[in-house]
Amino acid sequence: MLYKSFKDFNLSEIGIGTYLGNPDDETDIGYYETIREGIKTGINVVDTAINYRNMRSERVIGQVLEGIERNRIVVSTKGGYIPLDDRYSRSDPQGWFKSKLIDRGIISKEDITPYGNVLTVKYIDWSFNYSLKNLKTSYIDIYFLHNPEEQLSIMDRPKFYERLRLVFSLLEEKVERGELKYYGLATWNGFRVNREHRQFLDIYNIYKIAEDVGGKNHHFRFIQLPYNLEMTEAFTIKNQLIDGVYMSTLEAAEKLDIYTYISAPLFQKRLLRNYPENVKSFFKVKEDFLVPIQFVRSTPGVGTVLIGMSRVEHLLKNVEIEKYEKLSPEDIRNLLNVTKR
Repeated sequence: MLYKSFKDFNLSEIGIGTYLGNPDDETDIGYYETIREGIKTGINVVDTAINYRNMRSERVIGQVLEGIERNRIVVSTKGGYIPLDDRYSRSDPQGWFKSKLIDRGIISKEDITPYGNVLTVKYIDWSFNYSLKNLKTSYIDIYFLHNPEEQLSIMDRPKFYERLRLVFSLLEEKVERGELKYYGLATWNGFRVNREHRQFLDIYNIYKIAEDVGGKNHHFRFIQLPYNLEMTEAFTIKNQLIDGVYMSTLEAAEKLDIYTYISAPLFQKRLLRNYPENVKSFFKVKEDFLVPIQFVRSTPGVGTVLIGMSRVEHLLKNVEIEKYEKLSPEDIRNLLNVTKR
């Protein structure tokens, strides 16, 4: 397994995502066995979110953590979307939501976007603490704010950035208390759309907010975004502006010393197909399913590639990519017709 050195981490270039699957015991067992086997293969990055599978994905990871040394896994989770708790909410989800969040004043209806996203200090604090309990750990390695760009559908940009500032202050406090190491933004649209788009996120502006809140040694050091053979914007669109230079999000993250997690490398299986032999030859792999993984891991600026895996057999197939030499940065630039800045 190849590793990327960043801050106090050595992060495996392949990580396990836990988004997909039904909220049931069978899927829990699958994830548990897969994460355990992944650790044996050298994977040490596991990503989740409080809302994944009604909190069951976090709890599976908590079960894994009970049986190993905590520092063997770099755990990232996310807060932003309103979750359900599968233990209590199945029979009356609306009642659970009302009693746990509305009646207690943790959120108000005005805080919620049409897709159920919330970005307030009270809610993120509640979500973070709930995740700690689910994960059965005293600290979280990386805490992502989940698709915060959704907030731009219910507020203007100045208010959004002020909201980020308040939440960043909360997360810096959690770092000081030893409950968190680093934080970041996990996005879908925000970092891969044009600057004129309503959901565009300016990474340099956000970085400066973190610097204002936490000083030069602030802990906003991670982002997560989709990148794959069909969604190449993170590398191809020069939508970020730093010191008068337009650059891609991957380039901007590198310049700002921010590590990048890549989601959706297989585009939720849509990129699993039969590729012509000349395509596999170009990507230096022998199996079709390794083509999209090879593309992502070979792209300059990519940190860890998160692959959703809840079956051991899928894990063992996917880590075969480690046997193959990567494409060169020039190969990727030529493929995508991108010039080096």
